[in-house]
Amino acid sequence: MGYKNLAQCIRDLESRGQLIRVDQEVDPYLEVGSIQRRIFQAGGPAVFFSRVKGSKFPMLGNLFGTQDRIRFIFRDGLKVFQEMLKAKEDLTSLLLHPSRMVKGGRALWHSRPRKVKSGPLLSTTSRVSDLPQLVSWPDDGGSYITLPQVYSESPARPGFKSSNLGMYRIQMSGKPFAPDREVGLHYQIHRGIGSHHAQALKFGKPLPVNIFVGGAPAMTMAAIMPLPEGIPELFFAGFLGGRRIAVLGLENGLIAPAEADFCLSGWVHPHHELPEGPFGDHLGYYSLAHDFPVLTVDRVYARKDAVWPFTTVGRPPQEDSVIGDFIHELVGPLVPSVFQGIHEVHAVDQAGVHPLLLAVGSERYVPFAGERVPQELLTNAHALLGSTQTALSKYIFIAAREDDSRLNAHNVPDFFYHILSRIDWSRDLHFLTRTTMDTLDYSGISLNQGSKVIAAAAGPPKRKLQSTLPAIDWPEGFAAPVLFAFGILVLQGPRHTLGRDMQDPEIQDLCRALETSGDLQGIALLVLVDDSRFTVQSWDNFLWVAFTRSDPATDSYGLQAFSHCKHWGCGSTLVLDARHKSYHAPVLEPDPAVEKKVDAYAAPGGPLHGII
Repeated sequence: MGYKNLAQCIRDLESRGQLIRVDQEVDPYLEVGSIQRRIFQAGGPAVFFSRVKGSKFPMLGNLFGTQDRIRFIFRDGLKVFQEMLKAKEDLTSLLLHPSRMVKGGRALWHSRPRKVKSGPLLSTTSRVSDLPQLVSWPDDGGSYITLPQVYSESPARPGFKSSNLGMYRIQMSGKPFAPDREVGLHYQIHRGIGSHHAQALKFGKPLPVNIFVGGAPAMTMAAIMPLPEGIPELFFAGFLGGRRIAVLGLENGLIAPAEADFCLSGWVHPHHELPEGPFGDHLGYYSLAHDFPVLTVDRVYARKDAVWPFTTVGRPPQEDSVIGDFIHELVGPLVPSVFQGIHEVHAVDQAGVHPLLLAVGSERYVPFAGERVPQELLTNAHALLGSTQTALSKYIFIAAREDDSRLNAHNVPDFFYHILSRIDWSRDLHFLTRTTMDTLDYSGISLNQGSKVIAAAAGPPKRKLQSTLPAIDWPEGFAAPVLFAFGILVLQGPRHTLGRDMQDPEIQDLCRALETSGDLQGIALLVLVDDSRFTVQSWDNFLWVAFTRSDPATDSYGLQAFSHCKHWGCGSTLVLDARHKSYHAPVLEPDPAVEKKVDAYAAPGGPLHGII
């Protein structure tokens, strides 16, 4: 049986040495977030803060901070899920119709929520300002709920069978919001609540929304899961948690888990938006202030022993990276059945997840041809861009398993070597321009708009990748070249000063100069950066810089570049401008004074000595 509520999970983890308590008062403004990130980086336990400045409620951090702990928390549901996959059962069908599965049917009945008339959630009421006011980064626009479970139902088909449970960040305080009355509801594109909101706007009615915090850990995980359309996350929570979720009705007409620690209940009124943000986000930059819907809060419910779970995000890896790895462990085996011809995908966490997707597919369309070229791979890649969370990918690098049966998208250096030695830049780049992109990615031409590219490689190697730095006279303003990996050259360039949606004439001049003054035949990819020394320190740094700071269409250049019948390519080296642009969001930097204070917690005699 899984955990009924968060309190059960806390007691279990503490008894096994996987949770520590900090009884010294801590400040939710920057200090708590810094401590949580430090403990995560050290691979430490979950941490319970019993005294939180400005709030009577304790906080819980780093709950999902290691793979071992997250597997332990969901050990029962994970086992059943894996058995179901081995039997090649259909997830959608079974969660909606559990009686169809004989083996494991009892576990699947747990997916059905059960209605109750009362529960611990209704014990007390509170105010938004009484909740822990977590501020993770110095320039955040206010305090945030970072592990919310945002619940809505289809106005056209009310009921939990047509519900959505998502994790969208919630701003609790800040200049635009009426204290204790309004909170910002930041939901990004490609999110289930969007269709519910659209229906409510069409009907001219407010949309009821409940925001749960805490409760059964399976509820938090279900809110993050990229489930196929048609599967209510509430059902998956019962399945993963190994017990039916008890739900009760609230005054706005929606349900709430009886065992939740908190619930903010209210309405999203038509055409009521306010600036939400800035917020230090998981790409490693601030997402800036933009207008988003507002939840008018009618009531805040809290159980008597309520605990406020939280996380902080920033440049990966962070706690959400571990959650992402666990989700991949769950859904990875489903990839071939969801995407025909795809064997493996890897949304690269070091690059912020959505900016970079590596994939292994099949190339079987013309097996009798003299040369294998990307054809089926392109069909596969477009399928990845057409559904689920992979639709938010910005760069897709896809290779054919027929060229190397050992190819592994999670071995990033080997995967890039395979791709770069085989790709034909004149043929194998396929751009989608002025299209929808991830809300948090500021490399495009406007909010939610930029470009994507498919880079597909098939067939035998076409070039021998260079293993030594070429001797080249670099034009003025370009310096500090470093051969980062086979065929990948990193070059430091001048500071970017142009506006959005503009290519840089200096980079075009660089490409023309390189065409006539140096041998770059073994350099498949040249990445232009602000600081080459930092970029080449690790693959983590390289992936973060190269793919979070570039827009495929705007920032791709090349030697012998051409455009023919709307197709762009280049004859040899691809040049990618990955400098921090004048219009990009600021990089996240911690507050030195707060970091110094946290250092004291780790000193001998401090509550975190030997942990961070």
